Amino acid sequence: MVRLRPMRPADLDELMPHERDMFGTESWSRASYEDELADTDLRYYLVAERDGRVVGSGGLLTVGGTAEVLTVGVLPEMRRQGIGEQLMAGLLAEARRRAASEVLLEVRMDNDSARKLYEKLGFAVIGIRRGYYDLGRVDALTMRLPLDGSA
Repeated sequence: MVRLRPMRPADLDELMPHERDMFGTESWSRASYEDELADTDLRYYLVAERDGRVVGSGGLLTVGGTAEVLTVGVLPEMRRQGIGEQLMAGLLAEARRRAASEVLLEVRMDNDSARKLYEKLGFAVIGIRRGYYDLGRVDALTMRLPLDGSA
């Protein structure tokens, strides 16, 4: 069973050794995460735990009525078990709690499993960002989910 909870700085000890495996060239530094965690007014980070082990994480930025999913990652050996979907559900619940009317995200054009998950959750493609990932080699799709019933 997976349990979601707010991320703590101590969780970085478990997550950082896997950051490159989860995100490749898009991996973040420990200092970047620490800066993100320090801003609880605009940002919200959570982790997924299984058997006391951190197996994934996600982050959200909310400014005004717009929330943006900043990151969602699951340890490679734990993928395809619904953990990413649980993390997204937690982030979307927080976006609603923060009164966001929409949620935006970017996803690698070549990340079929993530794209399918986001589409399943109701996100729709609203644009393409050329060369957004992998040092300019991979495009990103920008996706949007309205939370207030607007299309």
